[in-house]
Amino acid sequence: MPEPIRLKDHEKDARLVKRRVIVGGVTVLLLTCVLIARMYYLQVVQFEYHSTLAENNRIHVQPIPPTRGLIYDRNGVIIADNRPSFSLTVTRERAGDWQQVLDTVVEVLELTSEDRELFERRVRQGRRPFEPVPILFELSEEQIARVAVNQFRLPGVEVAAQLVRHYPQKEHFAHSVGYVGRINEQELKRLDPTEYAGTHHIGKTGIERFYEEELHGEVGYEEVETNARGRVLRVLNRIDPKPGKDIILTLDARLQEAAEKALGGRRGAVVAIQPKTGEVLAMVSQPSFDPNPFVTGISFKAYGELRDSIDQPLYNRVLRGLYPPGSTVKPMVAVSGLDSGVVTPQTRVFDPGFYQLPNNSHKYRNWNRTGDGWVDLDLAIARSNDTYFYDLAHKMGIDRLHAYMSRFGFGQRVALDMFEETAGLMPSRDWKRARYRQPWYPGETLILGIGQGYMQTTPLQLAQATTLMATHGKWIRPHLAKTIDGQSPVDPSPMPDIVLRDPKYWDYGIHGMEQVVNGPRGTARKVGASAVYRIAGKSGTAQVVAIRQGEKYNREKLQERHRDHALFIGFAPVDNPQIAVSVMVENGESGSGVAAPVVKEVMDAWLLDENGQLKAEYAAPENTEVSQR
Repeated sequence: MPEPIRLKDHEKDARLVKRRVIVGGVTVLLLTCVLIARMYYLQVVQFEYHSTLAENNRIHVQPIPPTRGLIYDRNGVIIADNRPSFSLTVTRERAGDWQQVLDTVVEVLELTSEDRELFERRVRQGRRPFEPVPILFELSEEQIARVAVNQFRLPGVEVAAQLVRHYPQKEHFAHSVGYVGRINEQELKRLDPTEYAGTHHIGKTGIERFYEEELHGEVGYEEVETNARGRVLRVLNRIDPKPGKDIILTLDARLQEAAEKALGGRRGAVVAIQPKTGEVLAMVSQPSFDPNPFVTGISFKAYGELRDSIDQPLYNRVLRGLYPPGSTVKPMVAVSGLDSGVVTPQTRVFDPGFYQLPNNSHKYRNWNRTGDGWVDLDLAIARSNDTYFYDLAHKMGIDRLHAYMSRFGFGQRVALDMFEETAGLMPSRDWKRARYRQPWYPGETLILGIGQGYMQTTPLQLAQATTLMATHGKWIRPHLAKTIDGQSPVDPSPMPDIVLRDPKYWDYGIHGMEQVVNGPRGTARKVGASAVYRIAGKSGTAQVVAIRQGEKYNREKLQERHRDHALFIGFAPVDNPQIAVSVMVENGESGSGVAAPVVKEVMDAWLLDENGQLKAEYAAPENTEVSQR
């Protein structure tokens, strides 16, 4: 049978549609309420949070590194300045896959794999978040153009203009002024993150390191508006940085060059000090090096050549070089003997060419094997007679000798502002007992009296001891900074002056030094014969290798670097000291023949005018105690 036809219930369908419309409307209304509530929550309740977040995405505070202070010599010659340079920087947080970005940089600029490794090492180095890291310095115009053309491939990479430290004098002041270099991870941990925000370099050696706080300055800030890619659109606010303080040094560029010329390319050191002020006029350590490559990062190959060179150009011989002072300390030993009362100016010792301790067969040789006969204090200094000073040292004993020589600055740091200075060594009983667990022997006192044995000094210490002789014991620490932003440096721990029982003891020691250069039997009389002013000096020879008892020094049997060091100290003019100089020539052998002429050339460069005459301002003052004597 056919199925019955079902009739449509329109009323029922209408009720169904109505229910669905109501449910849909309610659902839409609820969703609309939820959306309105969410918008209210975001726009009203969390308004401050999201506005701040959006503002931070749009506005950034960027540090402005201060301009580093300049360094001049005493006459205004620029020694360290700041040269504009373009650098390539990478911000890791904006670069995304920063290693891929570095690969693109190397491709675009056609660099080497070594450069790629260096870039990665610099980016990985500790730094602050969102701080651009310089990876390549001193970009050429072509490199800048290539980066600009490929900017869409280099997110987080920018070309930044900045001032880079530059040393126009190059190697002439490398050991005194030093250099700046990139901040490493250890330095980053100890530096104030606020003060050094945006700064990538810090003083590593010399004046640059010692006066880092003064040279650095104070960081500034600016608020900038950026787009979504981090590009700066405009500057909203700015606090300018305060530049570092300028420093005027005591060094004289002209005298520095004269001292280097006087050394003649030999390995050695020269220090010249103005006795009345302690100002270091010249400070030469040869060979030297160009500090400029260290500023932006020296290559491994270039650094290896400097580090491994047999001549050690990186080694500061003035401050770190330790050498037996030899006979240069005899004037100080003589003054000490007079003040301690063990000898008088008239005390004489017979010199047969050697000295023997009581009940001891060992012979301590004089450099003049034939002997000088009867020798008094004056002749002992002039002739550099070892026998006399063996006897003097034996009479004083190690305890008094150590005490007096320490007052002259031996065995301690003497400078005011030289970071790398080493203390040297002035031995004593206690030192030997602690170092070798052995007692002190009388023979060791003897050789200490002629500046040999355990005693080690720096050329700077010898120059300071010479200054003390010239000023009759007035202690002023040698220093390199003349003024810092117009203010003179202050010694926080001044040394006490050397006060003797009788001030005339200084005159006896100085007169002996005069005879070294001007006397008929002086060891450096050839130098004095050509001088237009009177020099007080003392030669010295420091052994590099020991010579057996009874043997003579034979230069032909020794390698060049095993030959004796040559030393000479002196000050001039004697009646109005204006300059004190110490010279050490490595393996120079003869203090009077090699080092003394260097001292005279340095003195001439400072004391003489264009006509070869003593400058009028250096003439002896009238009616002074020195001139009356």
